[in-house]
Amino acid sequence: MPVNSQPTADTDPKSPRSLEISGISKSFGRFPALNNVSLQARDKEFLALLGPSGSGKTTLLRVLAGLERPDAGEVRFAGEDFLALPVRRRRVGMVFQHYALFRHMTVAQNIAFGLKVRPRSERPPKSEIDDRVADLLSLVQLDDLGKRFPAQLSGGQRQRVALARALAIEPKMLLLDEPFGALDAQVRRELRRWLRDLHDRAGVTTVFVTHDQEEALDLADRVAILKGGQLIQLGTPNEVYENPADPFVYDFLGAACRLPGTVEGARLTVADWETKAPKGAPQGPVEVFFRPDEVTFAPPDGAGLAGEVRAVAARGPGVRIECLVEGRTFELEAHGPNVPAGVAPGLSLRIKPLRPKVYARPAAS
Repeated sequence: MPVNSQPTADTDPKSPRSLEISGISKSFGRFPALNNVSLQARDKEFLALLGPSGSGKTTLLRVLAGLERPDAGEVRFAGEDFLALPVRRRRVGMVFQHYALFRHMTVAQNIAFGLKVRPRSERPPKSEIDDRVADLLSLVQLDDLGKRFPAQLSGGQRQRVALARALAIEPKMLLLDEPFGALDAQVRRELRRWLRDLHDRAGVTTVFVTHDQEEALDLADRVAILKGGQLIQLGTPNEVYENPADPFVYDFLGAACRLPGTVEGARLTVADWETKAPKGAPQGPVEVFFRPDEVTFAPPDGAGLAGEVRAVAARGPGVRIECLVEGRTFELEAHGPNVPAGVAPGLSLRIKPLRPKVYARPAAS
């Protein structure tokens, strides 16, 4: 799993907080979309809001944009009461999943729109708008496409136009609501690093909503993970991936294998395998998690969990091994020298998780 483990200088813990969200709650009828959410973003930080559908991430973004009014809570940006400001004065640039470009306008006209509709007293001169549009076209690498219409562009190009339009108003904060959701996987990967570079050059605080775990971990300085309207964990990509707060976070951030176990003293027992318990593991019945690519294999008389191979499939330099372990089927991954000798359906072997994570088993389990 690729992770961005090197926050920029602007996201140093000692740098000033530009965005402070305190106790935000929002319900739609009887449905609580947000429940007492509090978090902060530092100046010029790239913050990802990550979670499954219905977790509240888009509702929180809409509160920041002024498209929703919270039932309770406070938002401050650069020390100002953000919720007390009219939407126009918040200086927020927002990019939606489906571009929301004006089809009857050229690329250049779309980018200039936010500047041209300002009140006359605040509107820049035409020459200044033209220069700003030219600079933004260069920034998003569309220098020669200003006279084209959105229908003449690819999906990736249209999303770049939407980002340029959001930046045209020189926002204090950039809000991105699943901006790559309508694009195919290859284009998403191509635009991912470009977006990070764009954020760094623009020098704004960015809040990015996504349900794509890899996207969030690759792009963000920090990741806020939401579930059911609540903030579950906030940390750097490495912090949330290496030390998930609970089973939900572990399972959500990547492929996971899960088995019941028991911790007694310093020992962890899973089926007939006994090993040293991870530091800080809770005592008693537990749920044991491990990643399918973080295992080693041994013969049936070796150490580990007893398993039986059900299917084998080559995947480039690696091998995907479907194994039955304690009545559960796991798709494990092996590479190079870790591929078991003679691996084939029916083979009995032992599977040793390299970095198991242990959580207390809920009483009802």
